[in-house]
Amino acid sequence: MIKRYSDHAANERTFLAWVRTAIAVMAFGFLIERFDLFLKFAAPQLAERQLVPHGEGFANWAGLAFIVIGVATIAIAGLRFAKTAKDIETEGEVASPGERFDLALAVMIGLLGASLALYLSRATLPTL
Repeated sequence: MIKRYSDHAANERTFLAWVRTAIAVMAFGFLIERFDLFLKFAAPQLAERQLVPHGEGFANWAGLAFIVIGVATIAIAGLRFAKTAKDIETEGEVASPGERFDLALAVMIGLLGASLALYLSRATLPTL
């Protein structure tokens, strides 16, 4: 049996949860980048209206930002996984890495989500 197996298994589950989250964030970024296609073809009542011309550029940048955040999340999760695996094997007490990264990621995704809500409201309802 592996020494401290349950701790290593929990570390691996946490790492895989971060990877799944990052993949979802990247997929959402790709969806945002291609959202203008939905507005043009899948929503005929919106396709009759002229969309705001600067909106497509914003959607591309926002989608790219989500993809970059997803890639960064995987990289940081990998580093944290390796560090935690090493810390599990040490005999002494180790300080917690803290929740700064988790909070920073949540704030960035929240801000991007709010900006996308504004973009969508301006792209589909330009008279507001």
